[in-house]
Amino acid sequence: MKITIAKNETEFDSIAAWRIISEILNNPKAVIGLSTGKTTKNIHLNVSRIYKHDPFDISGITIFGVDEVTNVPREYAGACYTMLKTEIVYALGIPEHNFIMPPTYSDDFDKEALLFQQALEARGGIDLQMLGLGTNGHLGFNQPGTPFESNTWHSNMDNELEIRIRKETNTPPDIKLGGLTLGIKNIMQARKIVMVAKGESKSEIVKKMLHGPVTTAVPASVLQLHPNCEFILDTESAKLL
Repeated sequence: MKITIAKNETEFDSIAAWRIISEILNNPKAVIGLSTGKTTKNIHLNVSRIYKHDPFDISGITIFGVDEVTNVPREYAGACYTMLKTEIVYALGIPEHNFIMPPTYSDDFDKEALLFQQALEARGGIDLQMLGLGTNGHLGFNQPGTPFESNTWHSNMDNELEIRIRKETNTPPDIKLGGLTLGIKNIMQARKIVMVAKGESKSEIVKKMLHGPVTTAVPASVLQLHPNCEFILDTESAKLL
């Protein structure tokens, strides 16, 4: 287990961006999983800026998102597809066939989960998985209580996020919102994992993730068992370590 603590937000974003770029430079056929949210947005934009200034070969790179919001339009600004497309995929010129995402609408999300997992397996599995840390320790949409042996599945959404997304998308209460996500088992099968967390609000869950027991009550705690996982933190998120 490797822990890297950045002195400030600029250094944090730069360090994490170079983990993605280094994987691309060292493995021209890399399959790279990304996460969306406030923590990762500037990381992706840093990758895009560096690429614009000094382009590198992305022709064989596959990008995918660890999860996707379901039953919202793909064009919705909060859809993982749209965020990744805007922040990094379009800027790097990743072709559509090398950008793998599950759909946001489907009559059979269990089938879509299997197809998503099979698409990644067909590319040789995950070389690098970038992860953000939820305040309750969730990984992707794997909320507390999710079994560690879970495969890709259609999960529930936490209440706070659901309220916000319903408001932003005007989704009526009779339509279920959820998340199609890689399971914890799939995440742990990645050859390399980088977990990023910043801000004082993450300090308590960072401590539980790194120094607490490995428990489904804190899904991210399972990363203690991964043989090649780096935790990139800032001084605020690491203050209780």
